[in-house]
Amino acid sequence: MTARAPRTKKPAARRQRLPVAVLTGFLGAGKTSLLRRLLASEQAGRTAVLVNEFGEVGIDQLLVSPIAPDIVLLESGCICCRIRGELKDALVDLLDARAEGRLPPFARIVIETTGLAEPGPIHSTLAADPLLANQVVLERVITVVDAGNARETHGRRPEWLAQVAAADIIALAKTDLATAAQIAALQALLAQLNPGAALMATANLDGSAIAALFDRPVDRTAGLLPAAPSRKGRAKPGHDHKHDHKHDHDHAHEHDHGAVTSFTLVLDRRLDWTAFGVWLSALLHWHGDRILRVKGILDTGTTGGEGERPLLLNGVQHTIHPPEHLPAWPGSDRRSRLVFITDGLERATVERSLAAWLAAATGPKRARSA
Repeated sequence: MTARAPRTKKPAARRQRLPVAVLTGFLGAGKTSLLRRLLASEQAGRTAVLVNEFGEVGIDQLLVSPIAPDIVLLESGCICCRIRGELKDALVDLLDARAEGRLPPFARIVIETTGLAEPGPIHSTLAADPLLANQVVLERVITVVDAGNARETHGRRPEWLAQVAAADIIALAKTDLATAAQIAALQALLAQLNPGAALMATANLDGSAIAALFDRPVDRTAGLLPAAPSRKGRAKPGHDHKHDHKHDHDHAHEHDHGAVTSFTLVLDRRLDWTAFGVWLSALLHWHGDRILRVKGILDTGTTGGEGERPLLLNGVQHTIHPPEHLPAWPGSDRRSRLVFITDGLERATVERSLAAWLAAATGPKRARSA
């Protein structure tokens, strides 16, 4: 894996690339039910959905007419396609049919994964393939979690952990089958495993709210910004009270739930993106199978018409999406921050690696833990 140079976005070019949402979740979590509700919603029109089997979605009652052997048009205006073989081939066929006028001009794509799929290869397919990268952009990963069985699944299925770690939105399903205490404990666990994901229950969502899950803008800086300083005293440099507490909480979960943890590193000096990309590439090369997710907001000294522009970083396992420049810093703290979700990779290992790179590349100052 080689970290790419930041892309300079042109608004028109961004609009030409179709947004993609990935809908994932472990076997029986409820993602098919959520997808069926999306397809039945009037607000979901102009959506193309790639599914593994039509039968799993309960397509019969939604079907209007077949367009091709693996493509049907639904009453809501959605296009539903069966995935056969490689995801790339299915996407290319879908995009070609749209460009040639053989399909209605859909405005978004939803990819429903199998229950045992890890999102990493999907990220890699969409980000690393030049043909697809110029036509589509992965905007969100929605992970459906079964409120009744999640804690048991967490302890024995690594796919579940990868799905949760990759999520931008975690949709809690089957909350009616769990007690209030179980739901509260699960929410605490999910917040610890993926502090940047938005968490919501799906039971009472109407069609408009479900469609919004797939279309509403996602806050890419979630989980990256520090908490406001406590009024009781000043925080230590490089730390804040919220994250100090989270650090203690992380260790408790390491004992209770295995080796998966999340942690934040803070860098208090400007970074050279090219040199930093070399370090990150090396880290993912050696430890990518144990890094479930990495997000970052970086001070690389880039300026724009309204001042300094931070670099936003987003990666899943071995794949880093092309970094993007935000229009401005979203808060007053302008230090670089990296959030890791790891499985069996200790915070100290990443800290030592980053500190050694900083010492070699920029001098004696080190990264601080948050």
